[in-house]
Amino acid sequence: MIDGIPPAVIYFLGIPLVLLFKGKLRQACLLLVPLAAFFNLLALSPGDQFVLDYSGLQIVLLRVDRLSFLFGLVFVIMSFVSFIYALQIKGIGEHLAALAYVGGSLGVVFCGDYFSLFIFWEIMAISSVFLILLRRKETSTAVGFRYLLVHMTGGSLLLGGVVIQWSQTGSLDFVTPGPGLGFYLILLGFGLNSAIPPLHAWLTDAYPEGTVTGSVFMTAFTTKTGVYVLARTFPGVEILVWVGAIMAVYGVIFAFVVSDIRRLLAYHIVSQVGYMVCGVGLGSQMALNGSAAHAFCHILYKALLFMAAGAVLHITGRSKFTELGGLAKKMPWTFVCYMIGAFSISGVPLFNGFISKSMIITGAALNHQPIIEILLLVASVGTFLCIGVKIPYKVFLRGHMNVDARDPQWNMLLAMGLMSALCVIIGIYPDFLYRLLPFQTDYHPYTANHVIRTMGILLGTILGYRLLYKKLVMEDVVILDTDWLYRKFGIGFLRFCTDIIDTSGRTTQRWASAAVASVGRISSDPHYYFEVFLFRTRNILTGQALKPLTHKGRDGGAGEFVPLAERGTGYNENLYRPRLGWAVLMVVLVFVVLGWILIRLS
Repeated sequence: MIDGIPPAVIYFLGIPLVLLFKGKLRQACLLLVPLAAFFNLLALSPGDQFVLDYSGLQIVLLRVDRLSFLFGLVFVIMSFVSFIYALQIKGIGEHLAALAYVGGSLGVVFCGDYFSLFIFWEIMAISSVFLILLRRKETSTAVGFRYLLVHMTGGSLLLGGVVIQWSQTGSLDFVTPGPGLGFYLILLGFGLNSAIPPLHAWLTDAYPEGTVTGSVFMTAFTTKTGVYVLARTFPGVEILVWVGAIMAVYGVIFAFVVSDIRRLLAYHIVSQVGYMVCGVGLGSQMALNGSAAHAFCHILYKALLFMAAGAVLHITGRSKFTELGGLAKKMPWTFVCYMIGAFSISGVPLFNGFISKSMIITGAALNHQPIIEILLLVASVGTFLCIGVKIPYKVFLRGHMNVDARDPQWNMLLAMGLMSALCVIIGIYPDFLYRLLPFQTDYHPYTANHVIRTMGILLGTILGYRLLYKKLVMEDVVILDTDWLYRKFGIGFLRFCTDIIDTSGRTTQRWASAAVASVGRISSDPHYYFEVFLFRTRNILTGQALKPLTHKGRDGGAGEFVPLAERGTGYNENLYRPRLGWAVLMVVLVFVVLGWILIRLS
């Protein structure tokens, strides 16, 4: 059954085109691919499918409904603007990795079975690691391999859950798994991609070490596909309510002590995704709408924030607060775009975060979860404190840098301008987004009570930052997050393999080689060594001194022997015939003993 073309296919087809062309034609291909995917997406409608029948297995590469259409739309928009941002990259590697990465993410969003989900899941993980490795720094290489190791572990958990689900139900339909081990394995696999603590450290470890443009792509797809699959398969699972609320506060707390711009923004990804996970756990239509809307808005403003941070890194080569300052005068447009992203993520009225984050908090209130509502409000205060106040003050407003800084090239400014416009337009006209949500809603964010309460919280946050500045700001602090656990375990396991297993293996190999060599020598002339054994035994029993066995031939004197290699090269039939018989007898005896042992063991 074929009703349309899966958007992922368009991105995969773009890979050979980018390889084929160079210069302006390559740049044109990079922009035409997401445009083609956008118009293809507009041609799809809920209920459309693309199903392949392979040996009785239904592989659903396209399943369109309101939820998948919403995520697919924002993914395509995000990829178009991000390719504009990355348009002038000289190397081709990042472009190829980004195309495969976006294609894998769209494959996950529109697939309808666990088989194709797993394939696209792994494509997404493998391609995204190159956006880290292509920075070509020692730290980025180490981080990239850790990132890959963690995601391969998550993929293994997912595959194990899928296999159990298939064995129990006989179906691979992408639906909520049945109760049992498979349910929890799939939940863990999805939770790892969603950066749920303590499975989140890969994100804050990797995103600050990616390339300038690679990190922009990574902010949008991995964690949001995790939110999508959770919303698709685990809505209303109560544990996700508390996990999400903890995520929201957890990321904010760590952001207080981070001294790197992109690492701070990475911790706030954990916090913002916490809102979405919490909404999925609440499971009501209001909360699920809030999670979907917040994922849409988060992709836009978080990409904008990483674009601004990437522009600072690209121009100055620095990303630590202690090395930056006074950039507002030198990079004014970058500063303006950053502040739009900061107001959006903080939920300031007239910006898109205001119209999405409040839906989840309202969903918690309607579900009579006051503690969850308070935790989400506290996280909102911390977000504005770090991103809306701390970064602007320390990077753009305070001090002065002796660096010839300026706004980046036109394509980066254009990408930031487009993202800024989307953040403002959706904030002013929320119905544009609300009409696309999975469920019909009559929610109105711009009530007098909501606006006044939000502005009061934001103004109080600014005053609190001013009063507690010295206590809240920490410089050059080394963060030990939960990645410490698997790093230490990995180092210990590596040492165990090298110091114990490898040493034992070499020792065993030496012993085995010596044993094989001895057996080979004995088998070459068993009669001779049997006589040596008798000779040695006689000397020991009679108390005689052991004589060297390197003298004259066998026919010399009593007890005088010469090794086989020194007996000459001539063939003596009378000498070698009996020794062959001894060798055959020894081989037969060895086989008899081994056979008896195998029979006893069986």
